[in-house]
Amino acid sequence: MHNDTTEHLSEPIVIYQKRPGWLETGLSWLFYTAKKQLVLTIAIIAMLITCIFVPVDRSYLGYFNWPTLATLYCTLAVVEALSHIHVFEIISKSIVLKLRNLRNATLGLVFITFIGSMFLANDMALLTFLPLGYFVLAITDNKEAMAFTFIMQNIAANLGGMVTPFGNPQNLYLYAYYSIDTVEFMKIMFPSFLVSILLIIGICCFVKPIPLVLKVDNHYTLDLKLTSIYSILFVASILIVFRIIPYLLGTVVITLVLFILDRKALKEVNYPLLATFAAIFVFSGNMSRIPAVNAFFSKALPMNTLLMGILSCQFISNVPSAVLLSHFTDNYHALLPAVNIGGCGTLIASLASLITFSEYKKHNPNKVKSYLIKFTIINFLFVIVLYLLETLI
Repeated sequence: MHNDTTEHLSEPIVIYQKRPGWLETGLSWLFYTAKKQLVLTIAIIAMLITCIFVPVDRSYLGYFNWPTLATLYCTLAVVEALSHIHVFEIISKSIVLKLRNLRNATLGLVFITFIGSMFLANDMALLTFLPLGYFVLAITDNKEAMAFTFIMQNIAANLGGMVTPFGNPQNLYLYAYYSIDTVEFMKIMFPSFLVSILLIIGICCFVKPIPLVLKVDNHYTLDLKLTSIYSILFVASILIVFRIIPYLLGTVVITLVLFILDRKALKEVNYPLLATFAAIFVFSGNMSRIPAVNAFFSKALPMNTLLMGILSCQFISNVPSAVLLSHFTDNYHALLPAVNIGGCGTLIASLASLITFSEYKKHNPNKVKSYLIKFTIINFLFVIVLYLLETLI
């Protein structure tokens, strides 16, 4: 006799799951993106909070430093194009063969960034030499040293440009705003500049002199034609900083050339980093327009310009701090070192630090926490030492 009940029970049970709606999908994507781009998320939240106190108006357009954003975009794109033709691997191989051990390589990478910031400005120096640092460590299987090397390159970029009026953006602004004599400018900054060099050398000497051995050698050959073209584009990016080439013209030309030669480079530009810069520009601009903030600095800045300048940088970055605080004091002898020393410290104390963090996170997405701990400790060591130095002068 056929058992219908048994046959019915033996049939597979199908469970139908409800597909997530567009709202759930959108929220999941939003939370994933926010977690992945934490610094951008924080910058946007901070920006939106200040927008409550300063409603959106035409003045917002004046917040953005368009040449800076254009330079950042162009340089990121050109660096990607250079990496596609293996320029950094070829240069890295040469560095490894000449410097031979990890300590020498670290010192070499840090001081080429230090010197580069004196002539290229800190952002450009990092965009140029951080990829070089990565490839030197990657081809020698020393990626565990990347956090320290990147942090020291970041500090070198922030402090290397302090001695020249054009080394850092805040220097250029204060140099023009107060009409400071060039020799006087260098005299003001030289003590901190000298101690920074000694401190950087001292800390880098703790790196063990482990012999460097090429673990990866793909025997790349230099594409002279593309290298020449991309080098010209890179120089053009630098000239945008000094306003020799109009930023709009330079951006259009560089984009068109790369669109023809290497469209992938344009796709791989770190657009979240550009968005982070834009959000911080809005945040800083709004902060300067909040009456309570202006009232606070009017009272507090004259008490201790050096300390207040350094602290201000930790929250709104050094360039906006220089612009904001210059309206409340004539004491440029203290404000100038403050906004240079203040570039060290928190991750947003200098926009250059965001570039370093972004580059490190790209290669080490699972080691962000340990990087931030090391970054904070080493940076505040420099802040404390240089602050004490300036108080004794």
